[in-house]
Amino acid sequence: MNKILALLLCLAVGLPALAQDERTEAKIRAALASDVRTDEERERDANRKPVETLAFFRLRDDMRVLELIPGGGWYTKILAPTLRDEGKLYVSIFTDGLAQDLLTQPGFDRVEVLDIGVTPERTGPFGTRNVAPFSFGVKDLDLVLTFRNMHNFAPAGRAAINAAVFDSLKPGGLYGVVDHTRRHMQSLYDENRRRADPVEIIKEVLDAGFRFEGYSDLHYRPDDELRYEVGRATVTGNTDRFTLLFSKP
Repeated sequence: MNKILALLLCLAVGLPALAQDERTEAKIRAALASDVRTDEERERDANRKPVETLAFFRLRDDMRVLELIPGGGWYTKILAPTLRDEGKLYVSIFTDGLAQDLLTQPGFDRVEVLDIGVTPERTGPFGTRNVAPFSFGVKDLDLVLTFRNMHNFAPAGRAAINAAVFDSLKPGGLYGVVDHTRRHMQSLYDENRRRADPVEIIKEVLDAGFRFEGYSDLHYRPDDELRYEVGRATVTGNTDRFTLLFSKP
């Protein structure tokens, strides 16, 4: 009888978490169906797999989340409505276009832009960027995400970003990274300059104090030979991408 009672208690404890995961997924799917998304953005859903990717990153709708270098807002359009009621979304680094366009639209008024006070400069090889040490100015975040951006920075620039991310997260907070794969130990040249070595990225994040939680093969593409520029017509939309998750001890 005691064993049965213990099992029932364990199941009861797990029910809220399960319900929350289902609630988060429902909100993500509702965001994907929103009219704010363009047809071009919808066409990328099958390739980018946002539902599965955000599940791997353990997103919950009650988290405080920071999205780095959001670009045109492809993921912002999913994260903002998912987190609007129970959580909080911040965006930072190269957000001017987003702030003047998407964040002025209905439903995005609660997204907060974090100004880091310094500008990443193109002082690295092949136009990659470096940035002086900085702070996001927030603490105790649950999750920081960046999608296909680390290749834009030189090692010193990535080190500054990783340090700022570490400082912004609460203990146990998560750091999710997706980027185009470069062959391990291959030097930069014109064709691979917008790719990143996953082993190098893992080492850099661990050096910043993080713990490696795991990887996903969601974006593994065996027919990407890792030889060509990601913008080439024969490659774009089918690049091999590494998907990594870290945590702050």
